[in-house]
Amino acid sequence: MAGSLEERVGLGLKAHGWTLAVAESCTGGLVADRITDVAGSSGYFLGGVVAYSNRAKERFLGVRGTTLEAHGAVSEETAIEMAQGARRVFGADVAVAVTGIAGPGGGQPEKPVGLTWLGFSGPSGERAERHLWPGDRRANKAQSAEAALAMLLKELGNTDG
Repeated sequence: MAGSLEERVGLGLKAHGWTLAVAESCTGGLVADRITDVAGSSGYFLGGVVAYSNRAKERFLGVRGTTLEAHGAVSEETAIEMAQGARRVFGADVAVAVTGIAGPGGGQPEKPVGLTWLGFSGPSGERAERHLWPGDRRANKAQSAEAALAMLLKELGNTDG
């Protein structure tokens, strides 16, 4: 299947008749930006939330305070709750979430700069992916957005090309 990753995601969503929502933290809206670069994306993209602070994650996406306290903002659990929240808030069929440490500061030995968690919520359930990017802030954000789109494509069953 030809086309950019975001175009292929759009084709997959249309093939399933599904709608999409996103929840972003470290990417600051890059996933939504790429999705909306595709003409006709209003037919399947409902919207997104950039929840940068923990308070915003709780208030707008329903991430539990206990999850943030126990696991932190950059965790498998938080990524999944962010995706579940975006799916619920927008009434979407599927949702993807991104939370991570873009850098250059903010890293710790157990959670270094470049650590990113992606979350997915859809009819088949929830899952998460862990990534550790080696780049600077801009590269980490771009790689996280790319990985979120790739995760969506994988979940849509469009792994070719």
